[in-house]
Amino acid sequence: MDPITHGLVGATCAQCVSDKEKFKIASLIGFLAALVPDADVFLGFSSDPLLTIELHRQFTHSILFIPVGALLIASIIWWFFRKNLSFKSTYIISFAGYATAGLMDYITSYGVHLFWPILDYRYALNIVSVFDPFLTLGILVFIAIAFYKNKKTFSFLALGWLTVYLSFAGIQKSRVTEATSLSISQKGISNSEIIAKPTIGNQILWSARYVHNEDICSIGVRVGIFSSPIIYEGECYPILDWMEEYENIKGTVLYEDILRFSDLSEGYLVQHPDYPGVIGDARYSMLPTIISPLWGITVDTAKTNQHVSFNSYRDTSQKTREKFMKMVLGK
Repeated sequence: MDPITHGLVGATCAQCVSDKEKFKIASLIGFLAALVPDADVFLGFSSDPLLTIELHRQFTHSILFIPVGALLIASIIWWFFRKNLSFKSTYIISFAGYATAGLMDYITSYGVHLFWPILDYRYALNIVSVFDPFLTLGILVFIAIAFYKNKKTFSFLALGWLTVYLSFAGIQKSRVTEATSLSISQKGISNSEIIAKPTIGNQILWSARYVHNEDICSIGVRVGIFSSPIIYEGECYPILDWMEEYENIKGTVLYEDILRFSDLSEGYLVQHPDYPGVIGDARYSMLPTIISPLWGITVDTAKTNQHVSFNSYRDTSQKTREKFMKMVLGK
């Protein structure tokens, strides 16, 4: 989730647990507390890029870490507001803000270690993109009124908007999954796992992936609010059997890094069609109809004892943007 939305949701929940006299201070503390968990992006080492990715959305986002994280934040923030707040109140407000971070990332894609260290698994609902202006705008309007009028009623309305929007997003995902299942069944394909994710900034155009034989295939699905789904046929690309491909370097740093990236990508690895030597995560692309990974690792078998490099491969050209908007608009 983007930082602004994180902060607004944190501020909203902080307002809901605060007294009227502490309302504005609580808003600020809640906003800041919700941002702190994402400081994990600064962890890791430049020599091992995958470590930073592995640590992001890990322990700082775990439900079990919330009391500790809130305590750390309250211990620092209280020194700035000790004339206005007791430490107990500061902790409760910090707790309310901090607790929203992992849950808000959970509704997006890529996943969160919600139960680390008990379960080392990333959970994701995949119902909202990391940036959704309509979700953010609704929360912003209500929380701004709450802040101005100093009334908790509008804070609860902000939470109500969040609940309604997420319910709508869940319905949209269900429609996408159903439309994708029908589309691939008409091709004679059955019992295939479907991966559905909203494209950036909207709930109308979704990206769907399914596996057929040894290929991963892409489909764009437009689900208008009052219209039937539109299917945009995509392409298929072979899933990389990296264990066989790199069997001869087993036991090296390079081999272990490919294994780590495979775990992060849930096994959906492909050779990047545009960049030789790059292995990418086939679940993410600029357009829902293509299998051209947004990011990947560079594999150099001449350097088996060095960590891989990690890079992004975003195509933000006008042509790509025009294709995207045409699909969003149903053209």
